[in-house]
Amino acid sequence: MELRICHLYPDLLNLYGDRGNIITLIRRARWRGIDVSVAERPVGASIAAEDCDLFFIGGGEDRQQRLAAEDLRVVKGDALREAARAGKVVLAVCGGYQLLGHYYRPAEGEDLIGLGLLDLATHHPGPGARRLIGNILIESDLLGGRTLVGFENHGGRTRLGPGARPLGRVLAGFGNNGEDRCEGAVSGSVFGTYLHGPLLPKNPEFADLLIARALASRWGDVVLPPLNDALEATAHRAAAARAHPGGPDSRREGAPRAHA
Repeated sequence: MELRICHLYPDLLNLYGDRGNIITLIRRARWRGIDVSVAERPVGASIAAEDCDLFFIGGGEDRQQRLAAEDLRVVKGDALREAARAGKVVLAVCGGYQLLGHYYRPAEGEDLIGLGLLDLATHHPGPGARRLIGNILIESDLLGGRTLVGFENHGGRTRLGPGARPLGRVLAGFGNNGEDRCEGAVSGSVFGTYLHGPLLPKNPEFADLLIARALASRWGDVVLPPLNDALEATAHRAAAARAHPGGPDSRREGAPRAHA
């Protein structure tokens, strides 16, 4: 098998080590004997849904988002919508997450119109508003109640519509808006989150879920052999303790098999 990854705007949307998510996907696939190819697609470069199995968009500040927004919608939007309909994985973090929604209303300037792949909208409260920043711990039904850890830093407040469900419930931190205890969004094979850090190295079960689903879009149901994730588990527990000192970490020991 081969896993084909498309990294959108690697030179523009890459805050807080978001490229580490690509490295994690590559290594966890190759450790299992799966070939991996990565295509980087900056502003102006077209994409085709059939060429890749997993599409990744990282985070950026308002200026970088503005540079990417029109290209994402006009140049790459149709292909990403086709990819999502075909069950291919789309993962977006922070600024990329906001651009997968209907729109992002920044503190200043015009709205950035998004792709609408996720039923959500994001508003910035305006200049001087508190940023939602710090370590975050969420519990995700997608992973059978296991936790995800990360670091968030965003001014926008995201609210989900009925067509999307949260990636997880906030145990510590702010999440989408600091009010409803929801973090991230999921719709089909499209995933969005505010978790930087980067996200995947300390959350190997989630990385494996994405790999398995991406492979399934072309190869059928996939069961990934387990890896020795002792170091990843230690990193996860340390990050969870920083986010929620003394709090429960529902992540069970060992890495389960990830089903598509």
